[in-house]
Amino acid sequence: MFVSCVSKKDIIYFQNDKINQSKVSNSYKTIIKPDDLLNITITALDIEAVRPFNLAAVTYATSSNSAIGVAQQQSYLVDTNGEIDFPVLGKLKIGGLTRDETINLLKSKLSPDYIKEPNVNIRIANYKISIMGDVQRPGSYNIPNERITILDALALAGDLNISGQRNNILIIREEGNKKVQYEVDLRSNNVLTSPVYYLQQNDVVYVEPNFAKIQSASANSNTSLVISISSVLIAIITILTR
Repeated sequence: MFVSCVSKKDIIYFQNDKINQSKVSNSYKTIIKPDDLLNITITALDIEAVRPFNLAAVTYATSSNSAIGVAQQQSYLVDTNGEIDFPVLGKLKIGGLTRDETINLLKSKLSPDYIKEPNVNIRIANYKISIMGDVQRPGSYNIPNERITILDALALAGDLNISGQRNNILIIREEGNKKVQYEVDLRSNNVLTSPVYYLQQNDVVYVEPNFAKIQSASANSNTSLVISISSVLIAIITILTR
């Protein structure tokens, strides 16, 4: 019954609709959001000038009876107001800005008063996505290059199980102070032009199982109960018919 409920048209990807090339874009913009942990590095020809803006965080490892300090790059947590507390410059509102906009903001604050022709590099240290539901390997995945499509994400999770529904993949995204839901149909080429084709940090991808798998799971959970009741009924009938 389970196999008969899955047809070819429900499984094959990209079988419907032509690709609208005018809507296909390879551009991708990272949006800074609350709870992002940022590594920000300032460089310039004048090494001494940039030193106050590249403060090192120090951790200590206890070995024997001595403490050894290990310098690490300072990270900045974006608070709920979308702000970070940056050395010398103080509070900076960067939530909702793209990476390029944030870089330009820092450059405008640093030059020319503090640093001449500064270079700014920003990386999100805790960039991750979560994949749930009817896939081979559900879980949270760290994305070091901060660029991933929904197809890449599903590939990381080992692809959908044969029972996963291709026509309504759910993406949950935080936009502003709201959780927004998008639905994607993997059977259609329109997935390539979807606003969620490129995922953002902390996006959640959910794959719903098909009706047959849900029914199968329900049947399996009731199997022991049915067997117990059947055993009792058979025992009663056996006693009565003796």
